[in-house]
Amino acid sequence: MTETLIRGRGLTRRFRTPARRLFEPATVTTALDDADIDVREGSAVGIIGESGSGKSTLIRLLLGLDTPTSGSVEVAGRVVDARASARDLHWLRKQTGIVFQDPYASLDPRMNVGRIIGEPLWALGIPGDRRERVRDVLAQVGLDADMAARYPHEFSGGQRQRIALARAIVHRPRILIGDEPLSALDVTVRAQILDLLRDLRRTEHLTLVMVSHDIGVVQSLCDEVIVMKDGRIVEEGPTEKVLLQPQVSYTRRLLASIPVIDPR
Repeated sequence: MTETLIRGRGLTRRFRTPARRLFEPATVTTALDDADIDVREGSAVGIIGESGSGKSTLIRLLLGLDTPTSGSVEVAGRVVDARASARDLHWLRKQTGIVFQDPYASLDPRMNVGRIIGEPLWALGIPGDRRERVRDVLAQVGLDADMAARYPHEFSGGQRQRIALARAIVHRPRILIGDEPLSALDVTVRAQILDLLRDLRRTEHLTLVMVSHDIGVVQSLCDEVIVMKDGRIVEEGPTEKVLLQPQVSYTRRLLASIPVIDPR
């Protein structure tokens, strides 16, 4: 039976907002409410929903970047404690890689590409020839090894996202998480990065968790889908079943909102 690599139970995240006026009580906003999630090793899970539905909050809790108000997260059988020191979370950082929406914002403009990609190797103390590993992963994402000496501003948006992908997999994680990694790219480049993600998933034996507002991306890439609304998981299951035979009215409205080009 396939191992459950990520397990979240009862995940809730509330934020206190200070009062705007004197003597007014502070307000509490619930960003995530009692969410359970299981991600099997080798699977590709898409998380969809409108802005503010709790997708990114859920991802932050799974990565140990934020602490749940209640609930727990386990990755590879170990409890994730976001309050632990950076060193004590090295085991989690070795297991995971993440690609963000804006590749330029996520790359330090003062560092050349070789340093950017190799940073996880040094930070996590990964042994071996690190410069050789950087050259190998550049080739793996379709870039020339001599590009390591160049800087982020010298690349196109699609190339920068390839660099971000290289950094996310350079330490050979088991889990790759994408937080809207394709939304800032044009259609042609998006298709190229989709193909690259499929190849990386196969060659690196990655477990993929993809947050996206683009349902077409999720349909193309993911085996399973989770639908979120107002901080709650309202529907989940195999991608084909959920997208073609949605059981929840919100999912049907979400699918109905996808633009369709008039053939005329």
